[in-house]
Amino acid sequence: MKAKSFQELKAIRARLAEAEARAAQQAAARAAAAKKAQADQNLFARAIGATQPLRAHGRVVHAPSPTPPEPRQRALDERAVLREAISDEFDASTLLEVDEHLSFRRPGIGPDVAARLRRGHWAVQGQIDLHGLRTDEAREALGAFLRDAQRAGLRCVRVVHGKGLGSPGRAPVLKAKVHGWLVQKQEVLAFVQAKPLEGGAGALLVLLAGAGTRS
Repeated sequence: MKAKSFQELKAIRARLAEAEARAAQQAAARAAAAKKAQADQNLFARAIGATQPLRAHGRVVHAPSPTPPEPRQRALDERAVLREAISDEFDASTLLEVDEHLSFRRPGIGPDVAARLRRGHWAVQGQIDLHGLRTDEAREALGAFLRDAQRAGLRCVRVVHGKGLGSPGRAPVLKAKVHGWLVQKQEVLAFVQAKPLEGGAGALLVLLAGAGTRS
């Protein structure tokens, strides 16, 4: 680049001088920053004392396992299975024999089982009280209770259904429903009306199959 006049030459020199000054300032700033960083590093090193690099351990750090989801759908499915497995419209008397003592034994169960159950041959290991529940609530509660009792290995349980004294017309609606529900569950081998001191006409003693039998 040629200057056409002395004035233009002076202007070029001024611009060059300004550029050199800016470059010098930037270099000085970078040097100052590097010097401060080194000073900070030296100060940290003096504060913690002598150090030694860690040896390579070869271990792999895995990400934490995600929290397992709540089995809500399985719970909903189980409730649906309970509703489907126990029908309110099932009439036990049409398929299975229930004697005059309100006892039942599944086909293949010896005739002495009901008498032994009534005499207390099997100790009561669990109980459910269905008092105050609506029909659908009682049905689901009984199904869940029987399932859990069988999984726990219980053989004899008591089901309290009440005598129906508080029902409209004082009719034992829930009592009849419970009889029908029980005979539909394959894990129920037999049931008898409880003794007066154990609930009498308001309760049943139920004999369950082993845990290997499914409803």
